[in-house]
Amino acid sequence: MNTDQIMALALALAEMTEIPADSAIYRAGEGIERVLLGIDLKSAELLAATHLGYDCAISHHPVGGSATLRFHEVLRRHVEQMVAAGVPQEVAAETVHGTAETRRVLASMTNYDHDPSVARLLGVPYMNIHTPLDEIGRRRMAAIAGGMEAEDTVGALVERLYETFGEFRNADTEIEVRVGAAANRLGRVAVSHAAGTNGGYPVAKAYFDHGIDTVVYIHCRPEDAAKLAADYGDVKNLVVTGHIASDSLGINPFVAALRDRGLIVDLFSGVIEP
Repeated sequence: MNTDQIMALALALAEMTEIPADSAIYRAGEGIERVLLGIDLKSAELLAATHLGYDCAISHHPVGGSATLRFHEVLRRHVEQMVAAGVPQEVAAETVHGTAETRRVLASMTNYDHDPSVARLLGVPYMNIHTPLDEIGRRRMAAIAGGMEAEDTVGALVERLYETFGEFRNADTEIEVRVGAAANRLGRVAVSHAAGTNGGYPVAKAYFDHGIDTVVYIHCRPEDAAKLAADYGDVKNLVVTGHIASDSLGINPFVAALRDRGLIVDLFSGVIEP
């Protein structure tokens, strides 16, 4: 396979037609047979990949170039997700605007070509695939949430996620109910993921204010969860599934598809196999 085909496979699995702004091929390559894939793969790991004889290095998280400079664009996927859940378009757009603009400015302050330049120096094919794999993970969690009843408890959703996915069972972190309680009625659920990063307080608030009872994030800052708890008490629920376990939930189907096509894929840097 080549790097274009690898990216195309990820897009197909996520049912996407274009490479999202937070994913990129930094150095193209052909004849790829051995892949080193991790959640974070930067300069030191590129050197290791070269010494160990890998044909391609794939990072999940963005590591430079356009994927860093345009990262703010994928935050607007929150708008699509919120509107689909019943949040008015103008409310959703305003909720995300400030965060996206902040990330745009901060990205322009980074040394965005550092890691891609190392790949060019070493001559190793290098890419990152972020939103497509997160979308795979989001859909897997959303399918579980969609199979629950409104009268089920939040705890029942947590139990179902553990039962269904080995990534959560094998993680060193736990799925946590950060706002509300496990005994609470589940109600309407929104799985907020595959939009660059979590929406923090503003996005969860928008969901809560427009009919969603339980929001699922893969990570959330403590201060955001505390503010949500102060504002909504036990009336609403925030479930946090864990960053690395949830990323792995989207990565593993992609890895299986690469292996089905004959590639050797070695996992490291946090990926939890099911």
